[in-house]
Amino acid sequence: MFIQTQDTPNPATLKFIPGVPVMSSGTADYPAADSAANSPLARRLFQVEGVNGVFLVGDFVSFTKDDTTDWFALKPSILAVIMEHFASGMPFVEA
Repeated sequence: MFIQTQDTPNPATLKFIPGVPVMSSGTADYPAADSAANSPLARRLFQVEGVNGVFLVGDFVSFTKDDTTDWFALKPSILAVIMEHFASGMPFVEA
């Protein structure tokens, strides 16, 4: 799996585009770890130090990081979690 990244207007937020659908409809916004109860992916991502927010939509996942963490240090961990999640077959959001 090849996951592309794309900058956003907010330097603390980065898009990760896996090339496969993430959500068939709607969006899911998790501004904090305690809001991610219905998303196995978001729960795992909040375990990565520096992740402050997760947003799921159609064909990408975006992340907001804290001010003290550099994307260079954070991206490999996020990519690993996304790839492991896809391989697991678990849903992104549970109903």
